[in-house]
Amino acid sequence: MTSAANPWGISFMAMMHMSNDSHLFADAPGPGLLPLYEAKMIHQFDHRWATYLPSPSGKSKARGAKPAGGEGTSRDVTLAEKSDPHFTVTPRYWVSEAEVNERLDNKGWTRGWLMGWRDICRATDERTVIAAVVPRVGVGNQMPLMLFTERENSQQYAALLANLCTLTFDFVARHKTGGTHMNYFIYKQLPVLPPDNYTEADLHFIVPRVLELTYTAHDLAPWAEDVGATLVAQGRINPPLQPYPWNPDRRALLRAELDAYYAKLYGLTREELRYILDPADVMGEDYPSETFRVLKNRELKEFGEYRTQRLVLAAWDRLQNGELV
Repeated sequence: MTSAANPWGISFMAMMHMSNDSHLFADAPGPGLLPLYEAKMIHQFDHRWATYLPSPSGKSKARGAKPAGGEGTSRDVTLAEKSDPHFTVTPRYWVSEAEVNERLDNKGWTRGWLMGWRDICRATDERTVIAAVVPRVGVGNQMPLMLFTERENSQQYAALLANLCTLTFDFVARHKTGGTHMNYFIYKQLPVLPPDNYTEADLHFIVPRVLELTYTAHDLAPWAEDVGATLVAQGRINPPLQPYPWNPDRRALLRAELDAYYAKLYGLTREELRYILDPADVMGEDYPSETFRVLKNRELKEFGEYRTQRLVLAAWDRLQNGELV
């Protein structure tokens, strides 16, 4: 693949196959073991979306024993847990750190974090592309990973993650995805902005917001150090870097500001952004098309309004008026 066709220098990796590699898995933590992340454990800007209940046995199976498929029950991480920067999710399985390092070393990946997305995407999900950054851990095959050639400016990694999590990008992904899998060949067709698209002013806006959304726990310190180093050097963040508080209202505002900013980067008009948020808002209530119905219905039930629509359009107007920097 030429650099023009792959400006991010991305290579894809399915690290651990949940069936073929299951003989490598342990049922409990132990010396030299790392958590094995599964796709259901992440969400956009959130590496602590779901956690497993501890194994009732509390003991690790002997190496080579194959854990029974489907064992373990997962649940959503609570707000109190997310608010604790020391809280880490409990996986269903653990895997050898040496095995993880060998597989990543073979790919030339040396950083202390990983970026990937959920392979499974369904009509009942609020979003089609669900990407996140996780610590350097074992990762199951239903969370494909993106590994990159080394970038001189690590802030661009944060811009890429923000791009993958925006409504504008997701709008296109929904039209490209016909089934329930976000396969590699679909992912490669999606309109990711190239790294040289971002100016210093763009990164000045994007990176602090992404850092605040992602660095909510100590286990992502390597990620924060990579993308936040320039901010520290510029005096925009006082060292040492500390995890940001988990504030749902603040997070909704930051995400809306990123959505509005990326809509502008994609060259959209306000009317086009309104259409992406809710076609009926532009075309009338009897218009047959819909975009983010699940998100809209959840927010109507939870907040009594389509909150994302209000916040994103308000952020757009503030950007337009030069009030948002």
